[in-house]
Amino acid sequence: MSQELWTSVDRYLAGLLLPADPALDAALNASTAAGLPEIAVSPTQGKLLMMLAQIVGARSILEMGTLGGYSTLWLARGLPINGKLITLEFDPKHAAVATANIARAGFAGIVEIRVGKALETLPEIAAEGHGPFDFIFIDADKGNYPGYLEWAIKLSRQGTLIVVDNVVREGAVIDASSNDLAVLGVRRMNEMMGGDRRLTATAIQTVGSKGYDGFMIAVVRSED
Repeated sequence: MSQELWTSVDRYLAGLLLPADPALDAALNASTAAGLPEIAVSPTQGKLLMMLAQIVGARSILEMGTLGGYSTLWLARGLPINGKLITLEFDPKHAAVATANIARAGFAGIVEIRVGKALETLPEIAAEGHGPFDFIFIDADKGNYPGYLEWAIKLSRQGTLIVVDNVVREGAVIDASSNDLAVLGVRRMNEMMGGDRRLTATAIQTVGSKGYDGFMIAVVRSED
């Protein structure tokens, strides 16, 4: 098995299931032109996020990690016209690219971008009375995943869906001796997921154009 094969299969599936989309293509192109890292979710993963939001009937979404807004656009498409999405981005340059991408796609009235450190922004969101959110997507700096999960639970209700990306790290997640802060953060969050009685969770390993990784998916089953 190889990265080349995984990418070819991703392209095959996307060609069958995802028709050409000028708004999404423009978002990727603008992100590349601005020099943003090419770490956005794949098209098939983006569509999965949209479908999950639709399946749970989400009316409010919280995203941690905006980048150029590609995943944000997919999530926004899963909302009704009166839905609301708040997305958090640390880098002002990334946020500026995302703002333009979101406006171009027609979602400026639904999506709000908050710029700054998420662990400082999240208490502000709670204090302002936002939430509980119906769907929360975590795809930001991995070292802070434990803190992000704690806030995700605080801003949830019974039935909230939480999806966390990049939880396998090309298999490095099983290395208990790792000194990689990203691996350490993901391992701690995974342990929290497994030990928190308020959550029911599972994890899926993935291969594709983004390599070998995986995501965690959890449902909040209790608020206490």
